[in-house]
Amino acid sequence: MSGTRATGDAAHSAVGRPLLPPDHPVTPDEQPGHPSAAGKLSDRSVLDDQQRTRFLLEVGARLSASLNLHRCARTAVDLAVPFLADAALVVLPPDVTGRSTWLRATGHAVDSTAGRAADGRPRPHEGVITAADAAEVPGLTEALTGFPPVPSRWLVPAQAPEWLLPEGYGPAAHLLVTPLPGNGVAAGALLLARGPGAPAFGDETEALVRVFAARTGAAISAALLYREQSSVNQVLITGLLPPPLPELDGAELAGSLRASQEATQIGGDFYDVYLPAPTGDGATGDGATGDGAARNGAIDEDGAAALVALGDVCGKGAPAAVLAGQIRHSLRALMLVERRPERLAELLNRFLLGFPPPRSFATMVLAELRPAAGRLRVGLTSAGHPPPLILRRDGTVEESSALGTLLGVFDDVTVASSGVELAPGELCLLYSDGITEAFGGPTGGEMYGEHRLQAALATCAGMPARAVVERLEQLSTEWLADRGGTHDDRALLVIQARTR
Repeated sequence: MSGTRATGDAAHSAVGRPLLPPDHPVTPDEQPGHPSAAGKLSDRSVLDDQQRTRFLLEVGARLSASLNLHRCARTAVDLAVPFLADAALVVLPPDVTGRSTWLRATGHAVDSTAGRAADGRPRPHEGVITAADAAEVPGLTEALTGFPPVPSRWLVPAQAPEWLLPEGYGPAAHLLVTPLPGNGVAAGALLLARGPGAPAFGDETEALVRVFAARTGAAISAALLYREQSSVNQVLITGLLPPPLPELDGAELAGSLRASQEATQIGGDFYDVYLPAPTGDGATGDGATGDGAARNGAIDEDGAAALVALGDVCGKGAPAAVLAGQIRHSLRALMLVERRPERLAELLNRFLLGFPPPRSFATMVLAELRPAAGRLRVGLTSAGHPPPLILRRDGTVEESSALGTLLGVFDDVTVASSGVELAPGELCLLYSDGITEAFGGPTGGEMYGEHRLQAALATCAGMPARAVVERLEQLSTEWLADRGGTHDDRALLVIQARTR
């Protein structure tokens, strides 16, 4: 864009002359009729109007190009120098500790701590100040609280502290402090300084600075809001992501979740692990890893078993992820008073039936893990979920007989359980139908299917749990990538008997 180039790189006018502040004194060779003024605008006020318009267009284009707070502040000081001042600072609003971050750019003085950018200009330097530091700058405290700007002629530049300007700049001859208007509150403050020999800030420039400050404040306010919303979203997303899998004495666990909407990172598939934690009254509590911290867990051969859950709720994206999170946390609460998988499925069914219309449903498989004479005993309970697969050491793949009905559809649910024993190195695969019902392949419209999953699993004999998940995930992704196939959320979780 020609306008961006013009103001962004030394700010040249349409006739090749650097853009100057509106109140820059007109030198003799710039006067109309001067021999050296041929080809230049003869009307100085018209030139200023054109410069101001192009400058504000540049401001709008560059400040609206990013929602990154640091980048917005840096762009603002880069734009202000040299068109408005020799040095410019943007001071961001104070944080909860009362400290404010500032960014500074200068047009001619080298800031030794900042260095130079690729275009040869000094890089914007940044630092942090306290409320006491801000009080040392005339008008800054008022600007940070949103008070109207103080005319530059009322400020005493000699009162500016040393941190305000870089080493080598010299004393400021003229100082202008302006609030950056935000969304109901100030978005910071703008400080402009001119050195000795530079013209004072005139009324015309101060009016232009207020317009510039308003646009800068709007951009920074939007960036602050975006950062706050992103922070909240990240907290919520983190709570919906799968927890770290714990280290168990008798089993090795590995899992993978892939959301259909990759931008959101979350979906309706979930898994979780609940460790037995005896309480003082003899009941078993929940040692789930959902708090984000993986922990070692001993599987008690005679007592409560560790419980692995993998499920799939109806829908995609954030709504499905929220329901999946509710099921996970509800299951954690229920396990404080009940650990029988069949009974847990019944209680979760009642929980889902209690949702107001439109109701949602879910499928789930629960796996109880107990060591048994050097082997791993896995009790499987399914509620409408695809049957788990068992991989033996010789590469044979077996399908579990555990079946059941969906949760959240019928008043009464039917769940079926089955047990399997795994020798060291053998494993049980839990998965969602997003794996088997993914469409792709050479034609782009062929379903992956259970037979391909079983064939792929058979090639994983002897692999550790993590490698099995990675291989199955790779094969599934390649199937989708062949022709850009569509897919649902996908979940894989491998339970492998540890080799001693």
